[in-house]
Amino acid sequence: MKKRSVLVLCCTAMMMLCLSAYGSQPGPGSAAGAAASGRDTFFQVSLLQGLTFGDYYGSVSVKDLKLKGDTGLGTFDGLDGEMIMLDGSVYKAKGDGTVELVDDSETVPFCGITFFDNDISWCVENIESYDRLLGILNQKVAEYGENRFYAARITGRFSEMNVRSEYAQKEPYKPLAKVLETDQTFFDYSDIDGTLVALYCPPYMSDLNAAGWHLHFLSDDRTKGGHAYGLRVEKAEIALDLTDSFEMKLPDNDMFSGFDLTIDQSADIKKVETDLDRKN
Repeated sequence: MKKRSVLVLCCTAMMMLCLSAYGSQPGPGSAAGAAASGRDTFFQVSLLQGLTFGDYYGSVSVKDLKLKGDTGLGTFDGLDGEMIMLDGSVYKAKGDGTVELVDDSETVPFCGITFFDNDISWCVENIESYDRLLGILNQKVAEYGENRFYAARITGRFSEMNVRSEYAQKEPYKPLAKVLETDQTFFDYSDIDGTLVALYCPPYMSDLNAAGWHLHFLSDDRTKGGHAYGLRVEKAEIALDLTDSFEMKLPDNDMFSGFDLTIDQSADIKKVETDLDRKN
C-alpha cells in the first residue's frame, strides 16, 4: 500500500509539471505565439492578380500584419502609395514623394512580409545598375534553390536611387496598369543612405504573385522611399533570409469574389512591374 501511494504521488507530480510547462508556452493566438510559429513563413495578403484587376480595398490591418512579420512590402487601401515594412515598423511612400509612419489601424489590399532572419550576409561595392544587383541576388537563389522564398535587406550608400509611387485612387477603381499610366510619380536621389527591402517569389508562384524579385527603398532618415526600379550602389551589406513556408490571406469582398482569376494576366503584370518604369 505504501509503494502504491508513492507511485501515485510521483505520477501526479509529473502531470503537474507537464501542465505547468505547457501553460508557460505562448498560445497560438498571442503575438509571441504567432511570431514563434510563423517566423520562417512568407505571408501574403491577396493575389497580385487581384490587385492588377483593381481590388484596392484594404482587407488586413497593419496591426494584424505585425503578427505575421517585421519586414516586407506592399500597398495600402485605395492604392495609396508604396508600403515598406522594416524592423517591425510600417512606412508609406506616397505619390507626392513624402514618407510617413503608418498607424496600426490602416489596412492593406496586398503585401508580402516575413520575420527577417539574417541567414547569409556579405558586402558589395560599386554595383553599377539595378540589373547587376538582381544578378548578384539571383546567384544566391541559384546556389540555395530557386523553389524557396527569399527576403533580402540591402543596407548602405547608394550613389543613385530611382523610385516610383502612385496617388491614391477613388472608386470605381481602374485596373492597375491603367492607374500607373496616369497617376504614377518618379523620384531620383543621389548619394543617399538607406535600405532596400526585397522579396523573391519562386517561378511556380506566377499565378499568385510576380515571380522573381521586387524591391522597395527607404532612406535612413525615413523621408524618402518607394518602389525601386533603378540604382547604383556605392557600398552596401546584403543580408538574405531563406524562407520555406507560405501562407496567404484572401480578401473577403464582392469585387475579389467576382474576378475570373483564370484569365492570363502575365502581360499586365509585366507591364506593371517593368514596362511602366521610366528608363534612364
